Amino acid sequence: MSAIVELKQVVKDYPLGKTVVRAVRGVDISIAKGEFTTIAGPSGSGKTTLLNLIGCVDVPTEGVVLVAGQSTRELDDHALTELRLHKLGFIFQTFNLIQVLSVFQNVEFPLLLLGGMTTAERKKRVEEIVDKVGLTPQLKQRPNELSGGQRQRVAIARALVTRPHIVLADEPTANLDSNTGQNIIDLMKHINSELHTTFIFSTHDNKVMEHADRIIQVADGRVVKNGHHVELHAHSA
Repeated sequence: MSAIVELKQVVKDYPLGKTVVRAVRGVDISIAKGEFTTIAGPSGSGKTTLLNLIGCVDVPTEGVVLVAGQSTRELDDHALTELRLHKLGFIFQTFNLIQVLSVFQNVEFPLLLLGGMTTAERKKRVEEIVDKVGLTPQLKQRPNELSGGQRQRVAIARALVTRPHIVLADEPTANLDSNTGQNIIDLMKHINSELHTTFIFSTHDNKVMEHADRIIQVADGRVVKNGHHVELHAHSA
């Protein structure tokens, strides 16, 4: 199966005063379409930087990042925005919902940015994806009227409503209790198998890693392990 994300000898430097911090050091990664992949590692390991590079929020200092066949370093800001809008969905650990908008309006928002759809088409698309995450009764409610798990479901619906090729999730269960976190992972796995959406998420939660097709472990900006959960567990045992 062809790769939907490829990183080739990727380096990312950040200036910090008079020094330069190397957050990512010569990383090679290939992720196939439809994979459910975890980038795992402790805080400061480089996993969030890798997500930002894949998510076209940042571009590499050296090396190549290919997202859906396009090299991000060769794109201008407008083209990067278009790639994010049309190919990528984002789920954040803090949910990032707009507090004054209802569930319906929060999920509809990316479609308004995308444009090209009638009001009726947007309504149908929003209602379908909200139903899929089990929040139809909450359509008119605002985020402050929802539980943490419900808010994360809204964030998942918002990420999926544009039918992206890739969904990036940064510690999606970090602010949830273990039972709710498990439900969120189960939901993402179900959507992954049903819609063949590629999921790439960062975590340091072992329970989350168990559900991944593949775990890419990073430390000090480098990939230190890359394989299936069972393989890595057997190797470390």
